[in-house]
Amino acid sequence: MTALSDEALVALVAGGDGNAMRSLYARHSTRVFRFLVRLVRDATTAEDLMSDVFFDVWQQAARFEGRSSVTTWMLGVARFKALSHLRRRPHQPLEPDTAEAIEDEADTPEILLQKVGKAAVIRRCLAALSPEHREVIDLVYYHERSVDEVAEIVGVPAGTVKTRLFHARKRLSEHLSALGIDRGWP
Repeated sequence: MTALSDEALVALVAGGDGNAMRSLYARHSTRVFRFLVRLVRDATTAEDLMSDVFFDVWQQAARFEGRSSVTTWMLGVARFKALSHLRRRPHQPLEPDTAEAIEDEADTPEILLQKVGKAAVIRRCLAALSPEHREVIDLVYYHERSVDEVAEIVGVPAGTVKTRLFHARKRLSEHLSALGIDRGWP
């Protein structure tokens, strides 16, 4: 099964082949999980959603038309699951007194750089981006998807993806600058 293409595996899954489904899961579970974690920001929730994603892949394999890569299709399913989950989750604002009582434990930029490495600082800055901007950065840079593939996954025109990517990079640069980090750091 390892020699088969993703498309061939999906065709076998559509016919009810459990081994093909296991192979597809082995190839893509890590990527789907990481994508979900970045969207929902909780590993346990991402695991639950990943089960839903692969269950949908099992049920919907016969509907896969091949207009995109299997990875793009699966990430699109994962995105839909994550956004549906986030919409259902109730957001309860903190009471003003409670919010004021929370101590600001944020480190200064100097202490932050001493405590954590470059990757951790970038993750912190990425977390400060809007979900739309974080999503395109994640798909383009971490999942190496093209602008057209991101547009298909997200369900917006390619021009919108380019605009979001531009603004996401700009905001990321601003967040890094606010931490005293310029583009030339090692």
